[in-house]
Amino acid sequence: MTEWFSGPLGGLSDQDWDRLAGDRFYSSSLWLRLCALSPGSTSGGLHVDLPGGGRAAVPVARVRDEPNPHCRWHDQLTKRGLPAPPPQGILVGQRRGYQAHLLASPAVDPAVAAGALLDALRSVREPSVAMYVTTPDVRSLRAAGVRALPVALTTDAWIDVPPGGWEAWTTSLGTRNRSRRVRREARNFARAGYRLEHRTLKEAYHDVARLLARTEARYGRTVDVEPLARSFRAQGELAGDRAEVTLCSLDDGPPLGFCLYYRQGDTVFLRAVGFDYEKLSGAAEYFNLTYYIPARLPGVRRLHAGIETPDAKARRGATLEPLWLLDLSEDSVLNGHDSEVRRHNHAFLTLLRDTSPMVAEALVDELWEEFT
Repeated sequence: MTEWFSGPLGGLSDQDWDRLAGDRFYSSSLWLRLCALSPGSTSGGLHVDLPGGGRAAVPVARVRDEPNPHCRWHDQLTKRGLPAPPPQGILVGQRRGYQAHLLASPAVDPAVAAGALLDALRSVREPSVAMYVTTPDVRSLRAAGVRALPVALTTDAWIDVPPGGWEAWTTSLGTRNRSRRVRREARNFARAGYRLEHRTLKEAYHDVARLLARTEARYGRTVDVEPLARSFRAQGELAGDRAEVTLCSLDDGPPLGFCLYYRQGDTVFLRAVGFDYEKLSGAAEYFNLTYYIPARLPGVRRLHAGIETPDAKARRGATLEPLWLLDLSEDSVLNGHDSEVRRHNHAFLTLLRDTSPMVAEALVDELWEEFT
């Protein structure tokens, strides 16, 4: 196991790892190196050569005292009233980004790749818990021998931008009211007279930290700007021009809002937004910086909007896919608790459907129903 934590990629070169990751940005070498900058658990990479040729891999982390509450499997299960493994062990997936994938060479059977990775993980006498994994990977891991049922954690939102760009996208939103609302919010933002600047995170890290701290303060959370700025600066220096920031300001004043994102091919991965809310004009600044401006970037055909706030994302045309927690341990404490897990998953899905008709329509049912 030591070699898994010899570096963020477990000793593989960036090129070899990225050949496995393909277009999965949150499994890319860049993102995993960015995750390794965060304090707490030790980031690594598990990779195995397959008997029939090719390779399988997955990001991992050695969890001892993980500061990110979203990645504390014990707390996540306990608050759902479900049995939970001990809080220390191996996190299967990356520590930031909330979208984990099993990786394999082209033409490798996903179940074969999952089986090889599962064997490696079970050779270690520690709990192994996969978090924020997709339904296809859950199916592969269960076909490889995982007995525990997956536990629904959250929704993962994707917004498709048709080839016709902005006009085609707003037309595709499904109802006249939804389309009118989006166009009205975009017009109001334009009329407010905001000046937009496109920078790299390396150039804009201090404004990003300042505005994110203001946003946290709005929700009662105190954040020290300087350590946050140092963190963003380190990310910006590592990511270079891959970490992009849109800033908005009025007249010649300081920026009042930002959106941080990464691009992989034709997809924008939205990372963070922040505002000095008291100085905004009330012109739907959040939705413009988060969705409408990225959707108009040249060549963009998809936005990854991530977890949480499913209703706001569904109203802007997102589809909602499930992300799961799956205890991979052979003697998982969830074994034999299928009825409780299904009850939780069903209740979670029902709550989503009851949120609004748009959320119900946005759910990709075939990805949920097998485990509810």
